Amino acid sequence: MASSRIFALLCGLLAATLVGATLNPPAVLIVGPKIMREKLAQKLKDHDAIQILQDLPLLSTLREEPAGGIPILGSVVNSVLSHIVWLKITSANIMELQVQPSADDQEELIVNIPLDLVAGFNTMLGCLPVPHSSCSERIAQATAVTNSAQQSMGHTAGAQNRGASLHFPLAGKDLLMVNPLANGVMKLLVPACPNWLHSHLCPVIEEAFEDMQEDLLQMVEAAPIPVSDDHLQFDLLSSAIKDNTIQLNLEAKLLDSEGTETKRFSESEASLTIPTPDSAPFSLTLRQDVVNDAIGAFLPPEEIAIMPDVVLPELAHRLKKIIKEISEEAAAQLKHTQIVKILTQGTPALLLEKGGAKLAQLIVLQLFASSEALRPLFTLGIEASSKAEFFSKGAQLLLNLTGISPERIRVLNADIAQFDPIMLKDIARDILSAVLQTNENGKLRQGIAVVIVKALGLDDVFVEVTEGSIHLQLFPPHS
Repeated sequence: MASSRIFALLCGLLAATLVGATLNPPAVLIVGPKIMREKLAQKLKDHDAIQILQDLPLLSTLREEPAGGIPILGSVVNSVLSHIVWLKITSANIMELQVQPSADDQEELIVNIPLDLVAGFNTMLGCLPVPHSSCSERIAQATAVTNSAQQSMGHTAGAQNRGASLHFPLAGKDLLMVNPLANGVMKLLVPACPNWLHSHLCPVIEEAFEDMQEDLLQMVEAAPIPVSDDHLQFDLLSSAIKDNTIQLNLEAKLLDSEGTETKRFSESEASLTIPTPDSAPFSLTLRQDVVNDAIGAFLPPEEIAIMPDVVLPELAHRLKKIIKEISEEAAAQLKHTQIVKILTQGTPALLLEKGGAKLAQLIVLQLFASSEALRPLFTLGIEASSKAEFFSKGAQLLLNLTGISPERIRVLNADIAQFDPIMLKDIARDILSAVLQTNENGKLRQGIAVVIVKALGLDDVFVEVTEGSIHLQLFPPHS
């Protein structure tokens, strides 16, 4: 019924067959039933589904095809319809939509669209007008089905009798005359509802699904995540139905401030742990290498130079004592303008583990005796790690580094006596903590704005670190 493009996103028409079971996408976006219900309900409203239901041509359709074309029944129907001068849906409501997986264990998602319809008719018996009569029972239910197992979106819509009945506020002989007519109308109306809904409501449901698809695609592809001066852009790789959610597997790429692609993330064997869907209406899972390069955009290689005597006098005093233990001659060269240089090497490496994360960096630390010195007294190569704490504030994803520690330290060159670099481990840790980590936390403080949160009308992010990935659960305001 629907074109293949309409349902490509929801059912996996754009899905690519994974090359090997171990390949994982860079990112996974999970659309929960709450989002689907709200989006589809809004789209049905935008397409005037209520008005379409109220405009169903009940009387003319019954007269055109009475009793399914069976002559004997047709004459009975005609006798009933001959008394009717007006018949229509007087009130229509779309109740809360329901999203649930198929019961036959296939990759199929069923969206139930319950309808509450009130039907009424008018007639003339002799010269007496019959009051407008109505039914307030739920009389129909339309169903939409998605099926990603066949790489296409199937859609059906039908109606089911919900035991509707008509009631009339008449008395005496009028009651005897009207009730048979009312029963006749009901016997015609209820069986005909499925065909009416199929022909008039199905196209609206399809258009609503198409619009919902376009909205989701736009949110995925047109809502890049800013990371420092760069941003992460996503494209759809494939989709699948998992339980009562839609899982969108995404490709990611890192673009610079001018929009030039600097890194592309595709499916790989890199670990990606996707938590079991829970109460969050929407969630985004990012693979470790994607998060790593996003953080790296905030922390490019840099050089920091300070005068310890000016900015860190206590640490400068401790450093001078250690240098004196190594070489009194070298200590005598130290001036008040001595300079410590910290040079970070390459992109830091982020390790995501269940419940926590670490950031590893390669660092070069140099000490110059004065601002005029051309050669450092020594150069240290340091492999350091920090505890990385992810947290959220509204729609912002934030990272804070604490507890930097030199895991390995060695002397790269020295203009002073040979010494064991372990002598400088503690002072190096404190300098890196006071200078490098403070500087990096300042850059990370701006956070990562999860733009899609606002696009979905949500307001809050809950972050969870898992093995090889970071998981963002998105919630509405005040949830």
